[in-house]
Order: sequence, then structure tokens, then C-alpha cells
Amino acid sequence: MKPIQVNEQFKDVKIARILLERINLNKDEFSFMEVCGTHTVQIFKTGIRTGLNSNIKLLSGPGCPVCVTSVRDIDKAITIAGSKDFILCCFGDMLRVPGTSLSLEKAKGELAANVKIMYSPIEALELAEKSPSKKIVMFGVGFETTIPAFAAVLIRAREKKLKNLYIYSVFKLIPPAIRTLLESKYINIDGFILPGHVSTIIGSGEYRFIAEEFQKPAVITGFEVVDILEGILFLSDMARNKQAQIKIEYSRSVNPEGNKLAMEKIYSVFEKTDVEWRGLGKIRQSGLKLRGAFRDFDIDNVLDIKLKSPEENPQCICGDVIKGMSTPLDCKLYAKECTPENPVGPCMVSSEGTCAAFYKYGAKS
Repeated sequence: MKPIQVNEQFKDVKIARILLERINLNKDEFSFMEVCGTHTVQIFKTGIRTGLNSNIKLLSGPGCPVCVTSVRDIDKAITIAGSKDFILCCFGDMLRVPGTSLSLEKAKGELAANVKIMYSPIEALELAEKSPSKKIVMFGVGFETTIPAFAAVLIRAREKKLKNLYIYSVFKLIPPAIRTLLESKYINIDGFILPGHVSTIIGSGEYRFIAEEFQKPAVITGFEVVDILEGILFLSDMARNKQAQIKIEYSRSVNPEGNKLAMEKIYSVFEKTDVEWRGLGKIRQSGLKLRGAFRDFDIDNVLDIKLKSPEENPQCICGDVIKGMSTPLDCKLYAKECTPENPVGPCMVSSEGTCAAFYKYGAKS
């Protein structure tokens, strides 16, 4: 008989049903938040959200880097792309994120902004080497999972003494955002489903404050149906028994220390700084800026950009969706003016956005 593979085990429907039944035996009311766009999609795709009893409420938090990028940051990226002799390299899912009046995609079509899709930041380095007369700018978007690749590229660019590669860093760090949510007086969160990918980099220690300071449980889970259900069962049991712990369900990929090499690479190039999150405002020490030895790569050294005050669509409630205060169904634009083909807000742009997940797998009204 063929042995069961690990991945198959975590997709096993029988195990999933047993876990779901055990979760639904609990009659206490709890609100748990997932802080990962991949978890948001999987919770819909696997039917977990509809399978849970109504006393367990799942909130989707700021787990999509595209969604939490501020309007001001999009406006600045558009200005960079429209500057003479500049090429902005960005991930494809950033193209359609709305700024004040345009997205990068529309700026490319209407204003001839020079935007190039990259699948990896190494492509930007290669472009800089091939195009010495152009200034190549990496739009640095992402969480802890993505940042090491950008750091590695900048280390290599410094070794090669490249003078035409720059970065516009709007990277975000997950733990400070969780702290901001816990400090909010308007959101009730009984526990967290913590992101698997981010946690492979930072480990579990970065989350200790959730249990120690706020007395809330949290579980780092993987992305298969069994992973997520087991995480929810752990959370339900801990919340019911008033146990504030940080558990690792995703132990096949995550250890308490994280990836020390990746973390060393990040902080050899970057240091923490205050940054703006869409929906959450400015959060202390939640972003990254270049350290002294790498500041020559900062786009602000070569472009003095003056922006008008950014403006969001007043009817879009992406900010409240990101905080878990509302669902897409509360938005007047959802599935009407705002669809994946015509996104008004960033939560409908990214495939990991809450609105996009609702639209594809959940209710339309």
C-alpha cells in the first residue's frame, strides 16, 4: 500500500470533517482573525467559513500587502513611473491598485508612464545592468516573506557598484499591525490565525506580546484545510479555557526562531521606521527604510517628489474591511460598481484581498 504523503494528510476530507465537528461542539461565541490573504482565500475556497457554526466568527485582517498599501504610496509610484528616464518595476498585482485619480495601469496607458512588471526583484537588477542610461526603481511592496529577496538584490547591486538601481520601499511588518488591532477600542478579537509564510521567516517569538500583554491566544497554521481547522480548534479550546498561548500548528515549516539567515539579510540592509497603512494609519516601527550603507539606493535621493493630498473614494470601505470592522457585504459599491474587472478599492484588486475572495467564493449581495 502506498504511504500517505504529508500534503495529502493535510488535505484529508475525513480528518477535516472530524475537526469541524469538534469545533462546532463549542457553543461559546468567539471572533478569530486571520492575518494572511492566502488563509482568507483558503477559508472561503475549502468551505470552512460556511461550515462553522454562527457562534464562531472569522474576521479577515490586514494580511494582503497590496490592500494595505496607502493611496499616497500609489500616487508616489505613479509619479516615479512618469519621471523622465525612470522605469518603475513592480509586481503585477500592484498595477490596478487605485491611487487618488489613477492606477499604475491607467497611468501607463494614459500618461505613458514607464512601468514594467517583475516577477522577482532580480529582474530589476538585470534591467539596470542592461540599461545604464535609465534609472530603474523597484517598488518594494510586501511583508517579511518578500523582503529578503529585495535585500539580497541590493547587496548584490552594492557589490556590483550599480549606480542606476533604486528602491521605493513601502514594506510592511505584520506584528506591529497586530498590536495596533489589539489596541483598538472598536474591534473585538478573541484570537489570531497567524500567517504561515511570514512566520517561516520571523518565527513565533515576534508574536509573544499577543499572549503576554493582551492575554489572547494565537496559532500559526499552514494553508491546507486540515491546517486551518486544526488552528481554529486550538484557538477555540484556548479561548474557552482562557489560555493565552502562541502555538505552532505549521511545525513542518515554522520553528520558534524563524529563518535567522533571512532575518540577518533583511536587517543588514534595512532598519525599522514608521509607515502608513491603508485603513490603519501610521504605525510605529512597522516598515523598513534603508540603512546608512545602502541609502544611495533610496529613490528619494534622486527624485524630489511633491504630492497633493491623497484622496480615497469616500464610498469605498476597504479600510474598515482591512481592520475586520466590516465585511464586503457592508459596502455599497461591492459587486455593483466594484468588481474584479473594475476594482474601486484594493481589496478587490488582489486575488488575496477580502473583497475578491468574497466575490469569487462567497456571497455577491
